[in-house]
Amino acid sequence: MQLPIATNLEVRAYARVTLRRHRRAFGVMLALYALASVGALVPAWVIGQITNFAVAHQLSTHRITIYVAVMLGSSLAYGFVTFLARRRSYVLGETIFAELREGFLTSVLSLPLVEVERAGTGDLLSRTTNDVEALARTVRFALPEWLVAIIQALLTLVAMVLVSPKASIMSLVSIPILYFSTRYYLRYAAPGYRRERMSYATLSGSVAETAEGARTIEAHRLSHRQRQRIDANVRESFYAEMYTLLMRMVWFPLVESAFALAVAATLAWSGWLALHHELSLGAATTVTLYVVQINDPLDRIISWLDELQVGQTSLARLVGVSTVRDQRPLEGPAPRDETLTMEHVTYAYRSGHDVLRDVSLQVRPGERLAIVGPSGAGKSTIGRLLAGIDAPREGSVRVGDVELASMPLAQLRGHVALVTQEHHVFIGSVHDNLALARPSATVQELVRALDAVDALEWVQALPDGLDTELGTTGFPLTPAQAQQLALARLVLSDPHTLVLDEATALLDPRAARHLERSLSAVLEGRTVIAIAHRLHTAHDADRVCVVIDGQVAELGTHDELVAKNGEYAALWRSWRNEKPVTS
Repeated sequence: MQLPIATNLEVRAYARVTLRRHRRAFGVMLALYALASVGALVPAWVIGQITNFAVAHQLSTHRITIYVAVMLGSSLAYGFVTFLARRRSYVLGETIFAELREGFLTSVLSLPLVEVERAGTGDLLSRTTNDVEALARTVRFALPEWLVAIIQALLTLVAMVLVSPKASIMSLVSIPILYFSTRYYLRYAAPGYRRERMSYATLSGSVAETAEGARTIEAHRLSHRQRQRIDANVRESFYAEMYTLLMRMVWFPLVESAFALAVAATLAWSGWLALHHELSLGAATTVTLYVVQINDPLDRIISWLDELQVGQTSLARLVGVSTVRDQRPLEGPAPRDETLTMEHVTYAYRSGHDVLRDVSLQVRPGERLAIVGPSGAGKSTIGRLLAGIDAPREGSVRVGDVELASMPLAQLRGHVALVTQEHHVFIGSVHDNLALARPSATVQELVRALDAVDALEWVQALPDGLDTELGTTGFPLTPAQAQQLALARLVLSDPHTLVLDEATALLDPRAARHLERSLSAVLEGRTVIAIAHRLHTAHDADRVCVVIDGQVAELGTHDELVAKNGEYAALWRSWRNEKPVTS
């Protein structure tokens, strides 16, 4: 499954809104290019006049000087106005592209997490790299050049008709070839480029997922299968590129042949008219030069049209992200209390494969609940449902009397927050990374949050303390330090209920135990739902929920479940034999 791609109507609507927002700058740019194009028409006209005077033996040094001065002045004016026009177009292009990138980033950040996970990282990664890069070239170069070429071609055509409508007729001989070949190309190129971009996304996803899960793939001896999968994706990408390349190999020669035919036909026809005294030799020369001159903008129109197809496909993929709407309302009622309730919940990631079946569970405000069980039992799925990330297929998940799925996201995060062992360090200082959770937090509050997760000591030891730059270009953090930073953000966000899904998995057992005790002191009065394989978490909890095969098998305190001698007791004995608990 991939994220949606915008339709042609949606892309055109987006383009209209963008151009309307910048219509003044766009109009000035077009006016400058039109003025420059007029200047480019002067030399051919001058050559035609000189030819007429030469044929009539009326050419003099004075006239040559005047005409050369006119040509020189028009050339200088053309160069200067073109410089101003290009500067305007590049500034406008960069402005539009910056707005598009910011809008795309806003759309990405507002995507529902479940949609991102279903689409996979490859599709989103491809859109943020390949498609953004392709669109940058289109906005910065292809679109301005294409518009300029259209203006130049139209003005040159008008000039040809003004000089001699009869001689200009033969230049149209190339129109049928250009029209039908371009129409055929556009009909098949758009889906071809869409297929090409989608193959890039699939290939990127396969490579990224294989690299991230390399150890798991090797452990399960799946290397051969993954290699075959990547080879198949490379093959699909190759054939997709070969298809668009073949289209260009057929189309471009036809276009070039049409240009050559137009020049030859116009030259022959205008020469015949001149020989039969129906046209002056100067006019025949001017019209022929205009046909030669119009070939350049026409060639750019055709050449950049190919680039515009790529840009349109990339824009459709970027705009498509903004069409994904979070179904949550913007406003909703406040829950009457902080009790979390699951009633008869059934959930499946794929249709027909239920992960949870008829699960009912209630977590009281301020309670510490541990969810344990074997791998694949559904523990993390329960955590995601309790955090409101996913909605059940059947049943309900509520905080107080309000369904989590119907709560506005900002309101939901004030009640429930999920923290997993996945963590992210963003480019910026330690202060910036922490302030993401609460921008209004003071330095003292940041220090207290770091102290609560046992991170204050190593942060103070950094070269610039809280101002130390992190990320790919800054100070490198260990996975354990990055996880502590994520937990400090959690402390700052201060939700009432926390769902911790292996949130201390990257720390060694002794450090994890110490950190959990430190967090317990800070989170006093908060509801904590801990999903863990380390059973000392269950030992310290108020109640333990044992999940087996997508169902709640046991529920009670640690002592009650050990005395019951059931599933939990077996897990507890097995875990203690492998890792004795030390205090």
